[in-house]
Amino acid sequence: MTYKLFLFVVLVISVPVKATTWGFYAHKKINRLAIFTLPVEMIGFYKYNIDYMTEKAVNADRRRYAVKEEAARHYIDIDHYGDSALYKMPRYWKEAVARYSEDTLQAYGIIPWHVNILRYRLTDAMRIKDTQNILRLSADLGHYIADANVPLHTTVNYNGQLTDQYGIHGLWESRLTELFSNEYEFFVGRATYLSNPQLEIWDAITQAHMSLDSVFSLERRVTQKLGEDKKYSFETRGQSTIKVYSSEFSRAYHKSMKGMVERQMRKSIKMVGDFWYTCWVDAGQPDLEQLIDFEFSEEELAERKKELEAWKEETFKKRVHEH
Repeated sequence: MTYKLFLFVVLVISVPVKATTWGFYAHKKINRLAIFTLPVEMIGFYKYNIDYMTEKAVNADRRRYAVKEEAARHYIDIDHYGDSALYKMPRYWKEAVARYSEDTLQAYGIIPWHVNILRYRLTDAMRIKDTQNILRLSADLGHYIADANVPLHTTVNYNGQLTDQYGIHGLWESRLTELFSNEYEFFVGRATYLSNPQLEIWDAITQAHMSLDSVFSLERRVTQKLGEDKKYSFETRGQSTIKVYSSEFSRAYHKSMKGMVERQMRKSIKMVGDFWYTCWVDAGQPDLEQLIDFEFSEEELAERKKELEAWKEETFKKRVHEH
């Protein structure tokens, strides 16, 4: 098996590390399109930095190899806490820690609380016109919000490993978006102010989690209908021939969900824009046009390069979710 073949099989068929969500392609698209939901007072600054916002949409995934605490920020295994946890789980961090302990929360994911932390940080960065952190935190916040809208990031059974559906994670979030997102309608309207962003992210997790039954049952139904022999195929990528979910199986599964993946991508785009806009309003609506000429320092560029190299190296050491 060649080096390229090994990498792609891991990404498409095998267990994705839990922090790798939506696939790089979808994360970049979500951040990029969220810019066009912004009001005129914001869009000039973000459009000027659109390449940065697009490319850095995946920094959070790359950073997990350099930052020990990073993985838990991308998911929450809400079903670990019981059948009614979706509704009984404390929405605010201090209450959740008091009930379950911080160690337990870190073990089973902290994404809704981490989104709120980044919201406060981005608001502060906008308030003091810290351009570097406005861009960095905006990109990261977009990543985590998109993650919160992925159904398979709200469950212990995140890759179908408990239901003999091993690989469904990569199928749902990466293979389907790469094959069919060009068919989606991504006009989601203007960003709106969120009166309670913390509850908003919890609503997203609730809706995503409630979609899980369809995610699993429809995959099983399509597998039974088409048969295992039609589930996978081989495609040529560069100089390698690799095993992937077949186009026939992927389209049948995609169709059976009746637009679920498109809805979750659209919801992610709108929510990212809403959070950015809310941070800007809460910061006092600073004049972002004054910050357009910002350039990253050599130190910042070197740090980004270091994170990228760490990601490339560790991609070949994929392992299952720690707990």
